[in-house]
Amino acid sequence: MFVRFTRSLRLTQEGEIFLQHCRQGLQAFADGHNLLADGDATVRGTIQISLPSDLGRNLILPWLDDFQARHPQLQMRVQLSDRIAGVYRQPIDIALRYGLPPDSSLVVLPVAPDNRRVLCASPAYLARTGTPKTPTALIGHNCLCYLLGDAIHDRWRFVRGGREESVRVRGNRVSDDGDAVRHWAVAGHGIAYKSALDVADNLHAGRLTALCPEWRGEAAPLNLVCADRRQINPAVRELREFLAARCAATVLPRDAAVDVVNRRP
Repeated sequence: MFVRFTRSLRLTQEGEIFLQHCRQGLQAFADGHNLLADGDATVRGTIQISLPSDLGRNLILPWLDDFQARHPQLQMRVQLSDRIAGVYRQPIDIALRYGLPPDSSLVVLPVAPDNRRVLCASPAYLARTGTPKTPTALIGHNCLCYLLGDAIHDRWRFVRGGREESVRVRGNRVSDDGDAVRHWAVAGHGIAYKSALDVADNLHAGRLTALCPEWRGEAAPLNLVCADRRQINPAVRELREFLAARCAATVLPRDAAVDVVNRRP
């Protein structure tokens, strides 16, 4: 790309063309840096996000429609998965997940830190079997369990007045998809122990009934998780604030048991 003379160098024609592209690239880099340095509030670019299956399909996807309507320069790539491993293995920037990730190196941004699990069943199921009044009464009921990895979540924990009750439940249906468990509960196949956010609409509509309201379900905080803080760009920060506000506004009926979304225990 250079022509060498005795005491000087000059660019060839190809070198001049390449230099122009280099200058354009450097200018684009500088422009991007300046936008961030100046605190530009425009949300743009692409967010690749993984959502829990049940919460994602039934609550978050409609919210993302509203979020994109506010930010038309933003593109969304959405995956539905309950597996935290997707943060590393899949082409995603962030994942919305319940609970703290087992890998402490991941970055966690709280979205609904006070969310809890709710014990619930359909009116049809309760009409057939009766309504359990205490957690220990679950032993005589068909409980719908969730499978995460190789572990079945069949030990359900509750708190009342500082006292903890732990019950090993049994049932004839297990799934690794939270959406399937909720559908089984609505269809009257048994009792589910679900995140309050997952079942809020069903409780409001009367398709599910909250049980044992004097017992507080175990914590199920909702977080945005990513592998590196450099992935927390203005679009991600804006999305976290948006989702946190929507979650805080998603409350259960008063008779549904519970300080589940807005208040700390």
